[in-house]
Amino acid sequence: MLTSTEVRSLDQRFDSLPAEEILAWASKRFGSRAAIGTSFQGAGLVMMHLARQNNLRFPVFTLDTGLLFQETIDLQKRLEDFFGYKIESLVPDLTVEQQAEAQGPELWKRDPDLCCTVRKVLPLQNKLAELDCWITGLRRQQSDTRSQIGIVELYVFDETAGRDIVKLNPMANWSREAVWNYIRDHKIPYNPLHDLGYHSIGCRPCTVKTANGDNERAGRWTGFNKVECGIHTFMSKKIDFQI
Repeated sequence: MLTSTEVRSLDQRFDSLPAEEILAWASKRFGSRAAIGTSFQGAGLVMMHLARQNNLRFPVFTLDTGLLFQETIDLQKRLEDFFGYKIESLVPDLTVEQQAEAQGPELWKRDPDLCCTVRKVLPLQNKLAELDCWITGLRRQQSDTRSQIGIVELYVFDETAGRDIVKLNPMANWSREAVWNYIRDHKIPYNPLHDLGYHSIGCRPCTVKTANGDNERAGRWTGFNKVECGIHTFMSKKIDFQI
């Protein structure tokens, strides 16, 4: 695993490198212990395409919460046909119906944090236990909470076992415009809800359309003091890049 000093050095070096070079480094350094996690937002699609174009065979996974838009479900099959490989679906231990029996109906309306933990965070934790490097499509432009992310970040995954995991954000410097220009130039399948005013697409009950000028994640968890589902905040970061 990388040391904190190595991560700082790599983050500084990678900040000016193309995303495909960063992905190539991850493939060489971690092999099959690196994987792309995506919810099929624009940056994830670009990353999958860059990997394929450069013959980088990362496993790809997504979180299927059981509450996704049908358009998102359909997109997964379209992407599998386009890229020529299967995308692993991570599912919660409880179905939506079982969750309703245990916690009451429509948990997302009463306790969205708990709902996200059950349906997203816990399945992700199980997957990350198999990996040394988690590759994401996070971008600094998406929201205030993401504006200071590093290209390379080091997190404590299992404090008891003393195990860390590298979180790689190769698209951190990309603008929304650059992402969507790439998608259209390369004719990559994307979620048609983007054309209907949905800038960030998550679970059906917790996603609404946004107005032009809003930040990209303004349509998530409307009415709650919540801006992240928890999959990017459940681990403790070992390096604060704002220091």
